Amino acid sequence: MKKILEAISEEMKKAFADAGYDEELGKVTLSNRPDLCEYQCNGAMAGAKRYHKAPIAIAGEVAEQLKDSPVFSQAEAAAPGFLNLKLSDDFLCTYLKEMQACDKFGMEAPDKEKTIIVDYGGPNVAKPLHVGHLRSAVIGESIKRIARFAGFRVIGDIHMGDWGLQMGLIITELQERKPELVYFQEDYTGEYPKEPPFTITEMEEIYPTASRKSKEDPVYKEKAMENTFKIQQGVRGHRALWEHIMNVSVTDMKRIYDKLNVEFDLWNGESTVQYLLADMVEGMKKGGYAHESEGALVVDVKEESDTREIPPCIILKSDGAALYSTTDLATISERVTKYDPDSMIYITDKRQAMHFEQVFRCARKTKLIGEDVKLVHIGFGTVNGKDGKPFKTRDGGVPKLEKLITDIDEEMLRKILESRQDMSEEEARKIADIVGLAALKYGDLSNQAAKDYSFDIDRFTSFEGDTGPYILYTIVRIKSILAKYQEQGGTLENTQLSPAVSPDEKALMMEIAKFNTMMEAAFTECAPHKVCAYIYDLANAFNRFYHETKIIAEEDEAKKAGLIALLVLTREVLETCIDLLGFSAPDRM
Repeated sequence: MKKILEAISEEMKKAFADAGYDEELGKVTLSNRPDLCEYQCNGAMAGAKRYHKAPIAIAGEVAEQLKDSPVFSQAEAAAPGFLNLKLSDDFLCTYLKEMQACDKFGMEAPDKEKTIIVDYGGPNVAKPLHVGHLRSAVIGESIKRIARFAGFRVIGDIHMGDWGLQMGLIITELQERKPELVYFQEDYTGEYPKEPPFTITEMEEIYPTASRKSKEDPVYKEKAMENTFKIQQGVRGHRALWEHIMNVSVTDMKRIYDKLNVEFDLWNGESTVQYLLADMVEGMKKGGYAHESEGALVVDVKEESDTREIPPCIILKSDGAALYSTTDLATISERVTKYDPDSMIYITDKRQAMHFEQVFRCARKTKLIGEDVKLVHIGFGTVNGKDGKPFKTRDGGVPKLEKLITDIDEEMLRKILESRQDMSEEEARKIADIVGLAALKYGDLSNQAAKDYSFDIDRFTSFEGDTGPYILYTIVRIKSILAKYQEQGGTLENTQLSPAVSPDEKALMMEIAKFNTMMEAAFTECAPHKVCAYIYDLANAFNRFYHETKIIAEEDEAKKAGLIALLVLTREVLETCIDLLGFSAPDRM
């Protein structure tokens, strides 16, 4: 199905051609003067020099061709050569009917099936998820959903940090506290316990303690590095403890990601590709790509056209240890082999931009990927407090992600109980969890990813303004009207859209018609904030329409059925969009 601007431009191009001008001059855009018209075409201005004619004369001739157009109710030439356009109510209604009848509201499927891997999440195992993990999770989840809606095969990978020093630190501290554990007995040959020797709460206390000790005590740090090496070398007891750490940590991660309605298809980490490192490094050496520099093994990735310094990509440190760049390259290699992706999208803090620039260039230079595979890094800004500084707890620490979720849910519960005293606390809590998630996710996703934003719990949980609760309140309002219509004996199945009879009704229909244009931009630009901006405009258009229109009280049954059909389509579009953002709406609030 054509996007609304394509359909309108098609009519305008025909008018230019019929008037004797190049049809390519007939491109239509949204009006920058909505007080004068809905759409505009500036083609006459562009054609004036080519045809040696005054632009107003060209515009007048084209407008004459559109006098009986089924697309436009108004096509006027305006000085110095604009074409001011208003859509025909019948055309707009027909367009929306086609949207409603089509799968995905008429969004066109891609020309060919492609595979996209979205790399998001990126937490370090054994450390609690904190506010810094929020953006990667919610932006990545939304980009994954948008790409799937656009018709692509999409694989989401959490890509955990599960092979580094933090593992050795935990085992070292555990060894000091419980040296009697069988994992530390070198001559032990039996089965190791299935239950871990620590809880998630204990592990979350063990890690910062061990980290602090390693900074203060060089001997302790040396022991932690030795224990890390033992894990990586497959020492039996150490590997068994590593598996316990993984199981406990991942189970807790899944619990918190579930609260965020975030899902991963792959729960892979750095450990997943360890088997590839030696051969990959050897291949880089043999291919003449890698060379020694100050004891380290590096690949030069600077290009002659660069106007800034691009440091070499370090493959191995001087002590032979692998780095994030090494495992990121091996992960690219494994993904190519297993999934043959057309593109890979990485969502991380924007401060990692140089790292990914180096890794992507290195992957191409060393032929880990072909030239046709697209590699994209989406760098996001930080979550700040109201003071504009990075968000901290009262004691200066980084807030846990679970605490952030709980705080929003509790604030929503308080507001719901205040406004709905007829609601039980149990029901209010269920609704608060749904609305709280919308508040949190919309508060994040409504910002452009690259921008920092301030976490303002009062603003995020408001039922007014550009917020998640406002969007949900609009959907619930529509659901309530539809339920009342059904209670009065009406049915939603056989209703048919009717041409608009008021400016507010037409404005709502025009917002709905923009859906496909918005979705294409949200997908191609990996931009969930465009979905947020769209549904905010759509919600505003609906609420203006609602306040100015009799719906249930409308006495003309045919007219009422047309209004109900418009409400059904509005609800369907809004609910589709919030699902793409990763949250849902309750039935009442």
